[in-house]
Amino acid sequence: MTGTPARLLNLLSLLQTPREWPGSELADRLQVSPRTIRRDIDRLRDLGYPVESSKGAAGGYRLVAGAAMPPLLLDDEEAVAIAVGLRAGAGHAIEGVDEASVRALAKLEQVLPSRLRHRVSTLQNAMIPLTRGDGATVDPHTLTAIASTVTGRERLRFGYRAADGTETRRLVEPYRLVSTGRRWYLVAYDTGREDWRTFRVDRVTEPFATGARFTPRTVPAGWDAKTFVAHSMFRNQPEHALDVSFDASAEYVAAQLPDYLGTPEATGPESCRLRTRAQDSLEWLALRLALMDCEFTVHGPAELSGYLTRLGARLTRAAERGPRGPEA
Repeated sequence: MTGTPARLLNLLSLLQTPREWPGSELADRLQVSPRTIRRDIDRLRDLGYPVESSKGAAGGYRLVAGAAMPPLLLDDEEAVAIAVGLRAGAGHAIEGVDEASVRALAKLEQVLPSRLRHRVSTLQNAMIPLTRGDGATVDPHTLTAIASTVTGRERLRFGYRAADGTETRRLVEPYRLVSTGRRWYLVAYDTGREDWRTFRVDRVTEPFATGARFTPRTVPAGWDAKTFVAHSMFRNQPEHALDVSFDASAEYVAAQLPDYLGTPEATGPESCRLRTRAQDSLEWLALRLALMDCEFTVHGPAELSGYLTRLGARLTRAAERGPRGPEA
């Protein structure tokens, strides 16, 4: 007979299969008596696992949804599938895949056996993601290393490449990871500069957990991490009064543009107009509009119209210099 802890784990693994298990079958599987199975079921319930039982000749046991999330047991294939999925989402800052997902990935990879970690890496390297092209990819190992120090309140050392290409070494007290939908950012207290900073994670290299613990500080102005990132991103960006009309329905345009630009107002069944304020660069706004699969007219700002004119002329010259294909 196996020891009680090992037997409980085996029993839990069986119960996590979505079916009802007769007590006699569980006893046969684990090579114990039905009485032992009943005691083990009570132990699992004491640990917070919601095991439901039904009486009668056809009765048995099954694991149901409870009020809290108990620990789960995963077999090799399940662990690999979850890790690959979390890596794929985390590596491209997909909107909705936030810090909680990265923390889950960090916990999972921490306990993955080396053979499974190799399988995850092999599958990840074989995958070619189709992205929207306006966000930077991030090494999942970098994200999980940072997430572990955030959870453990452990100082983090890493290399950082600034926008102008300058390379520096940083020692920080990591606070939160934030996904904006296009990129991942780390909010942290920089001990060398004695101030709060926002770091683009795709520019972070060689993250190293120092093992030194710290007491979390209060973010300036009482902001949460997302507000701090938004303030850091936009404080040096001029605000543009964006006014654009589209030859497409408001529903179609809203689905193609980021939520923070607001909701276009319908001006007809297949037309709408977007009036909003945006703190993005003219280059990014122009590229987002150029990617729209519909006709549009820029009413403002004038600087955006001018940038689109220059961009259009440059693209036209590039097309004229290249081989001419069939006209659409």
